Amino acid sequence: MCGITGWVSFRDDARPRRSTLDAMTATLARRGPDAGGAWLDAHAALGHRRLAVLDIAGGRQPMTDRRDDPEVVLGFSGEVYNHHELRAELRCAGHEFRTRSDTETVLRAYREWGQGCVDHLEGMYAFAIWDVRRARLVLVRDRLGVKPLYWAKVEGGIAFASEPKALFAHPEIDPCVDADGLRAAYGLLFDTGPTVWTGIREIAPGSMLTLDRDGIRERAYWQLAIQPHHDDRDSTVERVRDLVEHACRSQLEADVPVCSLLSGGLDSTVVTALLADELRLRESPDARIRSYAVDYTDQARSFTADVLRTGHDTPFAAEAGRFIGTDHDTVVLDPLALLDLDHRRAVVACRDSPIGVGDMDTSLYLLFGEIRRHSTVALSGEAADEVFGGYPWFHDPAALAADTFPWLRVTGDEAAMPLHPDLSRTLRIGEFRADTYRAALAAVPHADHEDAGEHRLRELRHLSLTRWLRQLLHRKDRLSMAQGLEVRVPYCDHRLVEYAYNAPWSLHTFDGREKSLLRAAAGDTLAPPSVLRRAKNHYPATHHPDYNRGLQDLAREALDARGGEIRGIADETAIKACLDAPADRLPWGHRLRLERVVDLALWLDEYNPRVTL
Repeated sequence: MCGITGWVSFRDDARPRRSTLDAMTATLARRGPDAGGAWLDAHAALGHRRLAVLDIAGGRQPMTDRRDDPEVVLGFSGEVYNHHELRAELRCAGHEFRTRSDTETVLRAYREWGQGCVDHLEGMYAFAIWDVRRARLVLVRDRLGVKPLYWAKVEGGIAFASEPKALFAHPEIDPCVDADGLRAAYGLLFDTGPTVWTGIREIAPGSMLTLDRDGIRERAYWQLAIQPHHDDRDSTVERVRDLVEHACRSQLEADVPVCSLLSGGLDSTVVTALLADELRLRESPDARIRSYAVDYTDQARSFTADVLRTGHDTPFAAEAGRFIGTDHDTVVLDPLALLDLDHRRAVVACRDSPIGVGDMDTSLYLLFGEIRRHSTVALSGEAADEVFGGYPWFHDPAALAADTFPWLRVTGDEAAMPLHPDLSRTLRIGEFRADTYRAALAAVPHADHEDAGEHRLRELRHLSLTRWLRQLLHRKDRLSMAQGLEVRVPYCDHRLVEYAYNAPWSLHTFDGREKSLLRAAAGDTLAPPSVLRRAKNHYPATHHPDYNRGLQDLAREALDARGGEIRGIADETAIKACLDAPADRLPWGHRLRLERVVDLALWLDEYNPRVTL
C-alpha cells in the first residue's frame, strides 16, 4: 500500500520543479513509510511513497517499463490479487519481468492491453500511468473505490494525489471551500466527484481519467449491472461460500505479517476463520493467525445500548477467537485518551475533512497504531452489510417507504451539524438532498422481471454500495494508512458484489433474518452459534460519562479559539443545548454534534481554508 502524487502539464517543463514534487510526496509519508521515489520529464512528474508489502527489494516506484529511455511510467497504490495469473499470461505473450511485485504486473498489463488492462485486474488500487509515447496520463481507481484518488486542474494540465493534502503542496492549489463543498460535507450523502475542497475532485470508483493534448476525459469501466440469477438456494449459498473463500485466500498473500480484525460479529468472524484455515494449509496445521478487537476500560461496566449498538463486542470476539483458534488480542483504550488533542489533530489531518465520527475515528486510529506494532496488513469484514443486506433499513417498512437516503432515517439530522440559519438558507441542504436522491435513484438499473417491491430493495442495495460504503472505505483507508497499516476488504471483491447484488431478495432473507446467505455459507464450521445468532452491531464507542464531560470541555475550548468561524457555520443555540446537557445522560445525537464542533475547529487550525459563499 502506498501514496501517489504528481502532475502533468503541457505548458511547463516539470524537471526544474523537483522540489515541488518532493513537497507533495512528503505529505504522503505516513501512507508509505518505507521508501520514496520521484520521476520527472518535460511534461510529467510522478511521486511515490511506499509501504512495502510484496517484493520488498524489487517493488520500488515510480516504476518504468525499461531502465533507459522508458516509454511507460507507473505510480501504483494498492494490491492486485490476481497478479500471479496475469504474470503467467503476460509471460506467454512475451513480456519479461524484473521483479516479483504486482506493480510490475500492472505495468506490463498496460503495455499489453493499454487502458483495457483494467478489465483484467482484481483488487484494490489507484494508479497513475504516464504514457511517454502518447504523451498521455491515465488515472485509474478500483471498482468499489477502496483506494482513494483525487485530482485538480493546474496550468496546462492536472495534478493528482492519493489525498488532497498533497495537492495543497502544489503552488497553484490552495485549500478553499465554497457552498458546494459545505453541501458535500454536511449533506451526508457521500457522493463521489465533488469534494469539500473547491476545485478538487475524486475519481469515481470503477472509473478512469485520461489527459492528453486533446483534453480531459472520464469514463466508467465498471458499474453495478443487472445479470440473470439462475441458481437455487443451495447453489447460491455454495457459490457465496466459494466467492468469499476465494477473496480471503487471494488476499492473504504478503511478504510481511498479516492479521485479522475480529469484532465478534458474523462478517469479521467468517473472514478470520477462512484466513486461519488457509494459513494452516499453507504453513502447518499448528499455524495461527493474529486477530484484534478493540474495547474500552469502562465498557463492561458502563455499556448502554443505543441506536447503533445492541451489545458489548468483547465477549463475542473472544469466543470467536477461541472457536477459530487465533492468537487473539483485545486492544483496551482509556476513554480519556480519546480526548487527547494530539490524537484528534492527527485524525482530522489524515481525513482532510471536518466530517467524521469523533471518538470512533480516534479509537480506530489508536487501534491501528497498536496493530501496526506487530502487523503490516490486516483483513477486515467491511462491506458485508452492504453486500448481503445487513443494515436495519433493508428490513424497516418505514425506510422502504421513505423518499430519502436510508441512513438519514437511522441517524436523522442528529448526525449532521446544526447549521447557522443564514448558512442553512444559503446551502438549502433539504433541496440538495432531494435533488441528489432523485439523481441517485435514476442511476439504479431496472429489470423487466422485477416487481415494485423487489426493485425498491435493489435501490437500497445500490445506494448502500455506491454511497454509504464509500464513506466507510474512506474512513478505513485514511485512518489505517495514517498508521502505515494496509487494510484489505475481501467482501469488496467485485465478483462477490456482482453475484450478491443479483440474487433475489428472498434469498437474502430466506431464514427470516438479515444476511441469510452469509450465515448459511458460514454454517457451523466458520462461526460459533453465539455469533451466528448475534444481531448487527456497529463499531464500539465509549459510554463513560467522563468522556462526555471532557468532550463538552473541548467543544467550549473550540468555541473560544475559533468561535467566530464556528458560529458562522453552526447553530449556536443547538450547540449550547448540547453543552448544557447532563454528561451522564448525553444523548448520542448531542454527543455527535459536539464531536463535529471539535473536529471543525481542528480542521480550521490544520488547513486555514479560505471559505467563500
